[in-house]
Amino acid sequence: MTQIAFIGLGHMGLPMARNLLKAGFGLRVFDLVPAAVEELEKEGAQAARSAADAVRGMEVVISMLPASRHVEGLYLGDNGLLAALEPGTLVLECSTIAPESARRVHQAAAERGLQMLDAPVSGGTAGAAAGTLTFMVGGEAAVLEKAQPIFQAMGKNIFHAGPDGAGQVAKVCNNQVLAVQMIATAEAMALGVANGLDPAVLAEIMRQSSGGNWTLEKYNPWPGVMENAPASKGYSGGFMAELMAKDLGLAQEAAQVTGSSTPMGALALQLYRLLLKQGKGQRDFSVVQQLFVE
Repeated sequence: MTQIAFIGLGHMGLPMARNLLKAGFGLRVFDLVPAAVEELEKEGAQAARSAADAVRGMEVVISMLPASRHVEGLYLGDNGLLAALEPGTLVLECSTIAPESARRVHQAAAERGLQMLDAPVSGGTAGAAAGTLTFMVGGEAAVLEKAQPIFQAMGKNIFHAGPDGAGQVAKVCNNQVLAVQMIATAEAMALGVANGLDPAVLAEIMRQSSGGNWTLEKYNPWPGVMENAPASKGYSGGFMAELMAKDLGLAQEAAQVTGSSTPMGALALQLYRLLLKQGKGQRDFSVVQQLFVE
């Protein structure tokens, strides 16, 4: 049985770790929130007292953390986890972080004889719970082949995006498109309703027409159009606006490195930062709808 250490049991990490348990992997877990650790301990995981304790003797380390600084703080430096891992250990870093940050950790891992993949995910909390996440993987193809059974326990689609850091580049590109789609859909919904259209009727017309997109199919931002969408639950649950703002900021950083022109992404970032200023950062990112109706 492969022994896995899982660090970071937030909204995404907890259900991902649970699916590894269901698949029969041995699991030792750590999070700064004791309740999350205790929940998985009751389901059969080993509880760790610290991140260092979690990885001791493990074959695989998976981390799911909020931002680049947390990932670099966990792995790098004399007291970082990379210094404590045995050569050959497989490190799967599933957080969404800056591509340059991922490459720094990759380089440090390689210098210590460790195998690493950056593997951010798409699919939200529902996909994490259902085990249908999409993994966007950066690193060596041979390492990905070794990690396939682990990813398959947590996800449905596993893509090799390219070399070190490529998974992060793919993730920020995807989320930039998602944000722009959401904003455009919210703007159009508000325009149609202001001009007397029924929101459900308008949504279906656009969904079946050339304006159709993932937001209209799965995640309509207008309350009441989709019963199970966050918009119909007071914009609770789902993917927080503050995390979308973070990812859009990462996309702008990547654009700065390459001199890429991303005007739509830049505008999307400013609109999400406005939501944060309004105190809506903890709401689902479809709350951008409120910018057009209040």
